[in-house]
Amino acid sequence: MSTPQSARTDSSTTDSSTTDSRTTDSGTTDSGTTESRTADATPARGVRRVRHELKMRLLQVRRVEHVTPRLLRVTLAGDDLEGFTSAAFDDHVKVFFPAPGQDQPDLPQLGPNGPTGPGGPDATDTPPAARRDYTPRRYDPATRELDIEFALHGHGPAAEWAAQATAGQYLGIGGPRGSMVMEGDFDGYLMVGDETALPAIARRLDELPAGARVCVVAEVADAQEEQTFRTLADLTVRWVHRGASDDAGDNAAAGKAAVQAAAGDAAIGQAAAGDAVVAALRDLRLPDGDIYAWVAAESSVAKAVRAYLVGERGLNKVWVKAAGYWRRGAEATHDKHED
Repeated sequence: MSTPQSARTDSSTTDSSTTDSRTTDSGTTDSGTTESRTADATPARGVRRVRHELKMRLLQVRRVEHVTPRLLRVTLAGDDLEGFTSAAFDDHVKVFFPAPGQDQPDLPQLGPNGPTGPGGPDATDTPPAARRDYTPRRYDPATRELDIEFALHGHGPAAEWAAQATAGQYLGIGGPRGSMVMEGDFDGYLMVGDETALPAIARRLDELPAGARVCVVAEVADAQEEQTFRTLADLTVRWVHRGASDDAGDNAAAGKAAVQAAAGDAAIGQAAAGDAVVAALRDLRLPDGDIYAWVAAESSVAKAVRAYLVGERGLNKVWVKAAGYWRRGAEATHDKHED
């Protein structure tokens, strides 16, 4: 049995810098198929939607650890995780946060017509609980542990909660409602994203088999935000830096100082950041053959990357999936970019 390999790049700290490395050795369903990148072949590939029973779960924080200074992994646990299912790397769960002064979040109750009660759409005496969508990074049914990773940027309820997270606290989760499971193999894979996409990218790399060829372009604040990916795949990683400062405040391991530092250097929303990602892609050689591309970032960046991949690199638009995981001025969003 092959042993997972680690891939990490060396990099400089110049604004919008890019670096390159390669490590080798590596329910109810709906389905559909589409054409390949080449006009004369139609492989049996498709995306199958797997539906899951919606359930609300109250979970307790078991561990908190930093993946990088600005990416926090929170391990949740509890008997409510019995039966939890996440079948696709880019699934999302709804995470519910306690209101100020509360120890536990108010979770909606599930009825025949959907969620009701505190925090539900029909609530009148209680404001809806703050909630955000997050990728299930890892689930272990044996230990009933679920990992969620939080990007520490901005001042929304998620980032502020994560900055003070400690073992013993409570969060609620709902879902996932379903999974979009990709069937069939491709000649190569491309994954592009910022910090908000890294949990899904890392999970996908965990799951790809030995010999799969995959390129990752990831935009982060600086070299300290690069992380080591463990994968059996033949992996090329290119990191794009936004050129953040490197003082003690930026390097704080936890607390609101880290959140404020990340918010201060988050040129995440600048148009130049999207230009830097596209520039990195221009200099990237993709595997020959049919490519499946997955993009998740700030909405305008994701849209620009998809336009470049389809319009200039000639990738089949059917196999270029792009989503805005957040939007400038509105933290909670999920925009799909399609023709």
